[in-house]
Amino acid sequence: MIAFEQMIEQVPIRRGVTALIGGGGKTSLLLALGANLQKSGSVLLCTSTHIYPPKGVPLFDTLDRPLPFGECAAVGTMGESGKLTAPRQPFSELIGLCDYVLCEADGSRGLPLKAHAAHEPVIPPESTAVLAVLGLDGIGQPIKKAAHRPALYAERLGVSEDTVVKPALAAQMLNRYPGVTGVVLNKADTDARLRLARETAALLPMPAVITVLQPEPKIIELWRNGTCWLS
Repeated sequence: MIAFEQMIEQVPIRRGVTALIGGGGKTSLLLALGANLQKSGSVLLCTSTHIYPPKGVPLFDTLDRPLPFGECAAVGTMGESGKLTAPRQPFSELIGLCDYVLCEADGSRGLPLKAHAAHEPVIPPESTAVLAVLGLDGIGQPIKKAAHRPALYAERLGVSEDTVVKPALAAQMLNRYPGVTGVVLNKADTDARLRLARETAALLPMPAVITVLQPEPKIIELWRNGTCWLS
């Protein structure tokens, strides 16, 4: 099995802010990366929009001390909806209090595919990496069923909302995402989805990671320059 440390090294995820965008497993990736990055430093989980509070970690409204090595915590403000909103402190301050900041930088309403409106994604300018997440259960489905903001998704690809998403269309949308340094193709939990993941990864110029993040996080393959280089 491929270790998360190999993904972290090769994507790469550096000290500082890493933003997660797209659909299909951002929060699961946030938690999995947080657990693994604890081995090499302190980790803060947060959002620049709004998410449900990450489970299993302490939550701070503000962070007033450096986070000790090996600790993982969340920071942000609880809204009336029960969701966590962006931290009160600027990201430039947070990166002085921990080694890694993992920021969920847009929402997808639980859908596997995502098109961004003009105000999205909210990527902190301090970000050193931007990971785009795609749920493989969206490939093979009509855009109107699988995508958050389906009208935008269809418009940007020059197709109708009834169009069934194929790997080429999914890759085309991922390549339109702003500032992406790596892609996570999630839910490769069947042979059919693994084939779709490989077809998609072969069309991407940036590093791609094929994963199953639930119920236990697993990395299936790592791709680079459209070729599988570790499985």
